[in-house]
Amino acid sequence: MKHKIYYIALLVLVVAMAVKHFASDRKQFYTNAGTVWTTEFHITYEANKDLSDSIKRVLDCVDSAANVYSDESLVSRFNAEGTVMTDNILLRLMDISRRVNKESQGAFDPTVMPLVKAWKKARTDSTMLSQQQVDSLLMAVGINKVKITDGKLTKQNPTTQLDFSAVAKGYACDEVGRMLERNGVTNYLVEIGGEVVAHGVNNRGAKWHVSVDLPTDQNTEISHESATIIAIDSAAVATSGNYRQFDTVDGRRITHIINPVTGMAEQSDLLSVTIVAPDCATADAWATACMVLGTERVVTMMQNRTDLGVMTISTDKNGNYVVWSNKTFAALIVK
Repeated sequence: MKHKIYYIALLVLVVAMAVKHFASDRKQFYTNAGTVWTTEFHITYEANKDLSDSIKRVLDCVDSAANVYSDESLVSRFNAEGTVMTDNILLRLMDISRRVNKESQGAFDPTVMPLVKAWKKARTDSTMLSQQQVDSLLMAVGINKVKITDGKLTKQNPTTQLDFSAVAKGYACDEVGRMLERNGVTNYLVEIGGEVVAHGVNNRGAKWHVSVDLPTDQNTEISHESATIIAIDSAAVATSGNYRQFDTVDGRRITHIINPVTGMAEQSDLLSVTIVAPDCATADAWATACMVLGTERVVTMMQNRTDLGVMTISTDKNGNYVVWSNKTFAALIVK
């Protein structure tokens, strides 16, 4: 009798462990949302456990390295002290920035920060910067003025400052995606402030759909009207535009898009650029670079690229929208 009870108990234990293992191994779609760097993020992923704590750790790491608005971050310490020992995040951000800077002929440059600050103040004060002021600030601008030697980041000009805001959100999307994959996740979408990286399929078993906003003239209201929808897998999307952040000074629209080469706030018919790339940091950086380049140069530079999908929205002389995309982007549009 005792042996019978023992075997029954053992059987119950084995069944319980099997049920627990099956339950823990069963995957479901989780969602995680919040606010980081004054913008919202939304993350959806299929996993056998909640990974929200890991997501927070990734975002905290990027924040500690690249948040220019935190005095304790590595980039802020570099800006204040002139030198800092890098970590893997800063090294990667510098590598991406140098590559896109070179390919875009200087249109993307994280050292444009002094000019961005000056033009932002000019917009607030409803004034224009003089050419003399611009030329003076340009002396501190140029990614080649920042060097990395034996893991130490240094600058040649003490007034040079780094701001990775135009690439850090995209990089954070990539880092969250890499963390999810290390945890066995194959189906996920990470969106931070409109920058997106997606892999696998959604909860309906289809490719992830991403909507691209149509530009609006209202810079004080948040409105979303879709210009097009694309389907992606193992790709990233980033959009940059000048239609929300601008002021009018002396009849001229002064945008937040600053040309690192000329030092001037860009004025063009280009309203927004959307980039599809293998990783979100690259997409993020190129979206900014293309806004600086303007419609004609973007079309010339991007029409034959197969590694980047590009869509521009500009206006003609009558104020009508003009949409252009290269073949790589067009192939992703949901019919």
